[in-house]
Amino acid sequence: QVQLVESGGGLVQAGGSLRLSCVASGRISSSHTITWYRQAPGEQHDLIASISNGGTSDYGDAVRGRFVISRDNAANTVYLQMNSLKPEDTGVYVCHYHNHWSLGDDYWGQGTQVTVSS
Repeated sequence: QVQLVESGGGLVQAGGSLRLSCVASGRISSSHTITWYRQAPGEQHDLIASISNGGTSDYGDAVRGRFVISRDNAANTVYLQMNSLKPEDTGVYVCHYHNHWSLGDDYWGQGTQVTVSS
């Protein structure tokens, strides 16, 4: 199993910045992707950004150019630097792990709340 723990959320004014962390532990595959999603009330998960163990990253259209995903493999930690925040970025940010070698080997964290005030 893999455990994911997110932190770094909070309340920020529009235009501000936050940095989220996702710490992974347990049986981490040598080939995997960690993805940040946003869950807003009554809505589906929105893909925010993803990064593979090799560092290949991708972003959702809504955050491209404002958010940066990075990772520290030695610390098994993925970061999400969020800049120029907007009220529509508000939601619970959840970390997801996918093992490339094993179908269905997926895990979710509990999430961290981000609230952007106007």
